[in-house]
Amino acid sequence: MSISFTHTTVLLTEAVAALAIRPNGLYIDGTYGRGGHSAKILEQLNTDGCLLAIDKDPAAIQHAREVHQADTRFQIWQGSFRNFPQALAELELRTQVDGVLLDLGVSSPQLDEAERGFSFMRDGALDMRMNPDVGLSAQTWLLQADEKEIAQVLWLYGEERFSRQIARAIVKARDTQALDSTLKLAELIAKVIPKRELGKHPATRSFQAIRIKVNQELEDLEMGLAASLKHLKSNGRLAVISFHSLEDRMVKHFMREYSSPARVPKGLPIQASELTPPLRLVGKGLRPSEAEVEMNVRARSATLRVAEKV
Repeated sequence: MSISFTHTTVLLTEAVAALAIRPNGLYIDGTYGRGGHSAKILEQLNTDGCLLAIDKDPAAIQHAREVHQADTRFQIWQGSFRNFPQALAELELRTQVDGVLLDLGVSSPQLDEAERGFSFMRDGALDMRMNPDVGLSAQTWLLQADEKEIAQVLWLYGEERFSRQIARAIVKARDTQALDSTLKLAELIAKVIPKRELGKHPATRSFQAIRIKVNQELEDLEMGLAASLKHLKSNGRLAVISFHSLEDRMVKHFMREYSSPARVPKGLPIQASELTPPLRLVGKGLRPSEAEVEMNVRARSATLRVAEKV
């Protein structure tokens, strides 16, 4: 059965160009989604090149197999991009790679399918897992977590100013009703928040925070960045597209830390110039053009950051 979907890949040309593709190279698309970046990378690989695509989502894996099953340059692996070294080993690919691309966040098909539970605009089961077969659903986590933990997640991952009030309301409500749908949770949050941000649904920050918690997205990013540093070849590129400030801050700090010369204490017989940092920044953070945002409103918060292995 074929899969129908509507998905516009964000910063498609810019992200793939940032990888500086070598036709015979080995590349990793750590977040396949619906394959926009993967297809663009494959266009530039010759018969000796290879692309390893990774995704947690079973629907993304199925799509990749349907579209690319006949392409001997393409490999697909289900799991988190944080574990791409494991994927390289299992598929018997070389351990040093020419480029890693991470397009973070949620894909349009995940948002648009109500039953996945990512959207506060469509009523569906309160799930939010990128892989529905692994881990706790959002509903289960909200049922088990105490008020303090819920408030902390909403504050840390959603930067929600009313995190304590929302957590208190969730804990009170779950004793008398089943918080089993996206609209039930969204309506509960909307009633709690006294002041609304212009043009933003009151549940936006909370849904983001719960999704990040359920899918361990920041842990994935931290470990994925570290793995990229270890497994990139010299002159290999790391390109990361983020969609909110928490992710972008992590990416920016990581790239800045590993592209800055080490500080040498006074008195040591070594010069800072002798300690070459492992990364080199490639340009500044790149945002989508006005034309792209006009065509795809979901691109408006995206930032692309690029670094090269020295």
